Amino acid sequence: MVRAPCCEKMGLKKGPWTPEEDQILVSFIQKYGHGNWRALPKIAGLLRCGKSCRLRWINYLRPDIKRGNFTREEEEAIIKLHEMLGNRWSAIAARLPGRTDNEIKNVWHTHLKKRLKDQTSTSSPASSASIVASQSAEPENIILHNHLPVPVMFPQSQKSQLH
Repeated sequence: MVRAPCCEKMGLKKGPWTPEEDQILVSFIQKYGHGNWRALPKIAGLLRCGKSCRLRWINYLRPDIKRGNFTREEEEAIIKLHEMLGNRWSAIAARLPGRTDNEIKNVWHTHLKKRLKDQTSTSSPASSASIVASQSAEPENIILHNHLPVPVMFPQSQKSQLH
């Protein structure tokens, strides 16, 4: 069975979004929500496809998105989570509030992967094992989520309730 095309491609705008389009999308979503991405552009008066609107909202326009460079703690968390989850960027993003999967993937491929490669190539095999060991979470802070170990930082008061 063939899936229907996401939109009628004739007459749709491609390329960079204008500030006016951004404002229309933000205003519409704040007023009505984003129940059906495929229908949203036509109802909102945008000449874009639903997928383009969804990606623009999720990756750039959401009010809860963190802007700016990643902190050292966020970078270390990405390295640890990537070690456990691999290239499951959405799963990693779910554990870093305010960061998108696309943004995390870009930081990984442009900065973190190279940094890890440089660290392991300049160190001996024994010290590279210690790098990995020092990056792994303490056993008491690991819970299973979808059968995968996920580090969770609990405040001291909650740690005592778990044991």
